Amino acid sequence: MASEVRLPALNKVMLVGRLTRDPELRYAGSAAVTNLGLAVNRRYKDKSGEWKDDTCFVTVVFWEKQAELAQQYLKKGSAVYVEGRLQSRSWDSKEGEKRTTLEIRGDRVEFLDRLARRGETPGGEPVMAARDDLDASAPDGTDDIPF
Repeated sequence: MASEVRLPALNKVMLVGRLTRDPELRYAGSAAVTNLGLAVNRRYKDKSGEWKDDTCFVTVVFWEKQAELAQQYLKKGSAVYVEGRLQSRSWDSKEGEKRTTLEIRGDRVEFLDRLARRGETPGGEPVMAARDDLDASAPDGTDDIPF
């Protein structure tokens, strides 16, 4: 019998986006948990050369201190940098149907609106312009959110 080859495992997600709603803080026992709705944009040119936007909506779940800080300092429209991992959950609905979701289990969040005002980036490097000074038609689509 041939030995099984084990591949290295990597489950890392890094996203920059804007909150689609205010954070929802609740408690699971004594542990604080917050769900963030995040809109992440990708701007691209189509075959005719016109700019198009593709928005991906994801749920990010934070626990404990980061959950409390997110609820305290973030609101709908806030820009954030999130690091975490993909996580799948399953449950049975009230109607007895099996439900499954894929979400981000957040390990780290940085509040980009506050960093931009101080002239920093998530890595600590200086930024070229504050968030409000960026061109809304920038090809990276950072200012185009669907709300």
